Formats: sequence, structure tokens, C-alpha cells
Amino acid sequence: MLDKVVIANRGEIALRILRACKELGIKTVAVHSTVDKNLKHVLLADESICIGPASATDSYLNIPRIISAAEVTDAAAIHPGYGFLAENADFAEQVENSGFIFVGPTPDVIRMMGDKVSAIESMKAAGVPCVPGSGGSLDDDDEKNLKIAKRIGYPVIVKAAGGGGGRGMRVVREEKELLSSIVATQNEARAAFGNPVVYMEKFLENPRHIEVQVLADGQGNAVHLGERDCSMQRRHQKVVEEAPAPGITQEMRKSIGERCARACLEIGYRGAGTFEFLYENGEFYFIEMNTRIQVEHPVTEMVTGVDLVKEQLRIAAGRPLSFTQEDVVIRGHAVECRINAEDPERFVPSPGTITRFHPPGGMGVRWDSHIYTDYRVPPNYDSMIGKLITYGDNRDVAIARMRNALSELIIDGIKTNTPLQKDIMADENFQHGGTNIHYLEKKLGLS
Repeated sequence: MLDKVVIANRGEIALRILRACKELGIKTVAVHSTVDKNLKHVLLADESICIGPASATDSYLNIPRIISAAEVTDAAAIHPGYGFLAENADFAEQVENSGFIFVGPTPDVIRMMGDKVSAIESMKAAGVPCVPGSGGSLDDDDEKNLKIAKRIGYPVIVKAAGGGGGRGMRVVREEKELLSSIVATQNEARAAFGNPVVYMEKFLENPRHIEVQVLADGQGNAVHLGERDCSMQRRHQKVVEEAPAPGITQEMRKSIGERCARACLEIGYRGAGTFEFLYENGEFYFIEMNTRIQVEHPVTEMVTGVDLVKEQLRIAAGRPLSFTQEDVVIRGHAVECRINAEDPERFVPSPGTITRFHPPGGMGVRWDSHIYTDYRVPPNYDSMIGKLITYGDNRDVAIARMRNALSELIIDGIKTNTPLQKDIMADENFQHGGTNIHYLEKKLGLS
């Protein structure tokens, strides 16, 4: 097993990684910015190193400083968590070139799956169902692009190959809008991602967002751990996640899961990953792969009993998967609510000092968070401050426990989105299950 790991992240995921390391007997190094010196995982780590000021560019995104922290502490590996540098192929490459283990896929695989055009091409070759589209990047041939759109059928969506987070995409409903939309998306992609390449896909009107969790050891073994429904979204950002997805049968789960596991073997995948799909009218359509641990990984852990972070660390240490596909059994249901430091009505961040904090408890309740009383939420990073997860024998029990847990959660001194989460849990359509990705925005009057 690895003897020492640098945790190149902050907040709840850094604490989650630290706890997994402790269980495996791995020493930990917490790197942090100046405003994060009192983070819980920093206080609990075996060693800690300040790597820069509050700005993420000068700290959590500063590759030389993170690698230097590994060098001076004589660490064996670096775990990137999610966000920041987690899917940065250049970072993974520099980590490995510096003699350390990157807890994640190889740089080449990250690079391939990070470009949505190459990702779609590789998934098609592996037999994973994809959204009907251009089959590659769009060039400057207007006539050709018009023909592609006509073949696909309007509405279509123009997407940036290097995009993410809901940026770099435009829906086109009529032919007269297509060419100007392609140019506008190319310009936006160039400015936002430094990559002007765009492609085109069929725009699905009312899909659900369903994703499949996989683990592969890079030694010829890969498994899937069922699916999650992440359709409750606001501006392409997930708000509530659950596993398993309502309405997905065991046969459907087996079919799509086996294709994803097989694709992992074909591309030489290593570590934890997630295949994201749009799901409409009984069909799955691949949109992208996240080559890292996901925010919503706890719901999969709750229904499978598999510790995904510990498996990441074992795989990074060169060990084969500790179980087979036949060992994976989905039991019960889990729901996760993201708790953000934000105004629940205007959705603007609400940094500040937490004056009183009380976490919920009881049967089937899990609270993943780094906050505590007197902790100051800085304005410099993502507003998520915790994840509330509940588990039950079935979906109704999990939702009932979530309603109870949300009513017990006390975070004073700042505003949070807890009222919104309570409203979602009480929503009749959510309780029925199977709402699409546009539902929450329509409910909130944002679309």
C-alpha cells in the first residue's frame, strides 16, 4: 500500500480522502491556501503545507507548488479529488514525470476523454450508445455543416469539444440560426477553454441525466456499480442525486453497465470513473466521461457497500480490484442533497462565519462536510459546504429520512440552500420519480 499521499484539494472531498487514507494506514499531507489553514482535514493530517494565497490559480491550481509539496514531504502519490486539477492531463503527466503516483487514470486517457469529440469517437468504437451527431468536429464548410444538421434533424446543439459546466453550448432550432451559432460557440470556446473546436449533436428535449459508476484497475479488470440519477439540476449544476435511478430495470442496468465496463478495458482505463448519459424514451445516449471521483459518489457507496475512495487508493498502489462484478449487489436506495452556502432564492454565494452548527443524525443518515461552529466559509471557492446523504430500504424511506435530516440540519451565520432542498423533497413530481433535467429550472421559474 502507498505510505504517504498528498491530498491536492480542499473542503469535504479532502476530508473524505483523508479518512480513507487513515483506514488504510496511509500517512497524509494536506496542501492548503492561506485562507484554508483551519480546514478540518488540514488540522487532522499528518503534515500540512501552505502552497499559496487564497486565489486558486496561485494555490490549488499551481502545479509546481503541489509537486514541490510531495517532494519535500517524501510522499508516494497525489490524490486530486474532484475539480481543480483532477481532470488535467498535464498535471497527471507532470506528477508521473516527477516520480510520483497520480491517483487516477493515465494522462493519455484523461486527455482523450477530456476532449468530447475524441471521447465520443472512442465510445462509439467501444459500442457505447451515443447521441446522433456530427461524428467529429465541425470545420468551416458552411454547406457541409448545414447538411449535417439536416441529417441529424432540428433541434440540434452545438458544443465545445473542451467545454464543461454548462458553458460552450448553444441550442439551434432553425436552419437560419445554425451558422451564426457555430461561430459564436467557437468564439466562446476559444475564450473560455483555449480550444475553438466544436461539434454538433441532436438536442434531446426532455431527457434525464443518468450516469454509470465504474472502477477499473488497469490490469484487465473492470466493474460497474450501477447508476445514479442526477436530473435535478439548475444551470447544468446538479442539486440532488440518487441511486439507483427510478425506472431503470435490472436488465437495463446490466446492459448499459456491461458496455461501460467493457469500454474501460478497451481504452485502458485505471481508477474510478463515471459515464454520463442523457436518457430519453428508454434509450441511453453517452455525453461524456468524468475521469475522477464524483461529488455524488456517496449514494453509490450506500447502495453497494463499496468504498470508492479506498478502491482508488488500492488501484493506485498497483493492486487489482478486490471484488468482481458478481460481488456487486444493489440494495436499497440513497439520496444526496448538496448543501451550498448561497441565498436559496437568488442563488448568490453567502460566505461568512458559521455561528452555530448542528449536523443531522439517525438511522441511514450520512453527513459529508468540513464545516464546524466558528468555521469561516471563504468567498474564494465553490459554494458547496456539505453533502447530506440518506439511505433506506426503498426510495420512499430514503426521501422521508432526507426530509427529517434537512429539518434537523442547523447552519447559522450564513445562508444555505437548505430551504430549496426541503422544497424539492416535498415536491410531488420528485417523489414520484423520473423528472427530467429541465424540471427544477421550470419549477423555479428560470426557464
